[in-house]
Amino acid sequence: MAGVGVMPVDAAAYQPASAYSTVLSHDTTRAATVGDAPAGNSQTGLLAANMLGALSQIGATDVPAFVDSHRAALDAMLSNPPRASDVAGFWRLIDPATQASLIHSAPHVVGNLEGIPYDVRGRANVLDLKQTIGHERTSLASVPGKAQRLELKRSLDTLQNVNRALARHDGVKRTLVSLDTSADARAAIVIGDLSRAHFVSYLVPGMYMSVDEQIVDWAKTAQELYDSQTQWLHRVLGPRGTQATPGVATVAWIGYQTPELMNIGGLDLATQGADNIERALEGLQALRKSDMPYVSVFAHSYGSTAVLLALERHNVSIDALALLGSPGSDAQSVSQLSVTDGNVFVGQAPMDPIVHSAFFGSDPGAATYGARTMGVSGGVDPITQDTLGGSSGHNEYFAAGSESMRNLALIGIDMGDLVMDGSAPAAPVTETTASGR
Repeated sequence: MAGVGVMPVDAAAYQPASAYSTVLSHDTTRAATVGDAPAGNSQTGLLAANMLGALSQIGATDVPAFVDSHRAALDAMLSNPPRASDVAGFWRLIDPATQASLIHSAPHVVGNLEGIPYDVRGRANVLDLKQTIGHERTSLASVPGKAQRLELKRSLDTLQNVNRALARHDGVKRTLVSLDTSADARAAIVIGDLSRAHFVSYLVPGMYMSVDEQIVDWAKTAQELYDSQTQWLHRVLGPRGTQATPGVATVAWIGYQTPELMNIGGLDLATQGADNIERALEGLQALRKSDMPYVSVFAHSYGSTAVLLALERHNVSIDALALLGSPGSDAQSVSQLSVTDGNVFVGQAPMDPIVHSAFFGSDPGAATYGARTMGVSGGVDPITQDTLGGSSGHNEYFAAGSESMRNLALIGIDMGDLVMDGSAPAAPVTETTASGR
């Protein structure tokens, strides 16, 4: 998978600890960066890179005071973060005691910086989650205003739903790799081990998919995809084959503010989603650059437009893409997307009012687009002989036991040749069907 290169880390590039004020000042005529200055040379981008430089030069005992003095700058760094490759280099450079102090003092920052190892981010985000829940419970007991209490109660419900979504299923590891506890909460939960998995699938939702109401169900969908992919690998490769690979990881990703009816017509939120999924993919590449997994993205509705916008930029590349109920984007064909070998699938339910709308500029289901059709209407699996459910409307593509979910599972483990297209049986299974990547 192609993407942004990882710059070498040079400790001499960092500013000394005594220069905190200078480093974090508004003088952006030069940057104390790890690697090159961020794209665009924006002031906030330079300050973010400078922040990494300052943090790299302080000891563990100085971290709490530094964090207390620069909370606004740290928050700004999350809004316009450094490159994932720079963050990865920074994290490798600092000693374990400083790492531990940063996790304790600034869990929200550590948990949401792409390039920091996923298990570290998971621990930091769980700490941030627990601390925020505790703080809001205390506030709820003392705040007299009804409106404030209702807002706190809503926030608490959201955070508790995230906590519920982290519960393991059948012993499979779940990791909270991003968490934004603001009013428009964002979160991403990994099923499996993202640092070792051979196959990685991101699930990107469309409108009305908020963390407060859907994170538990979205994690359940990711778990069902994980289970199905594992079962297919076992069927094709056998027990010996599945033991030889670390397996799969699926990501229940609600990493942007999904739209509602009043703002669905614009592209502002799709651009936000594109920026954030691009960063997530850059983070994966920065951490797995010498052992890249097979990466797929499965995007629904407005989320598909966000993903298409990201892939039109050609800053990151993926191995497979599935678009479900997509209103399109500026790209007019798969050749304009950074997807390996044009490996793009389109699923369109017969009663879905969004398909063929080309609302945002193109129709991914058109023959001229060049995508492969994946069946979603249901039927009998020609391999397992299982009866598969069908998707008729806009919101049924991720139903358990459906033809759509069966096809997504196969796409995500590089078995696209077994995908049912709704018109012909899938190819027979052999032990050489999977690429073994």
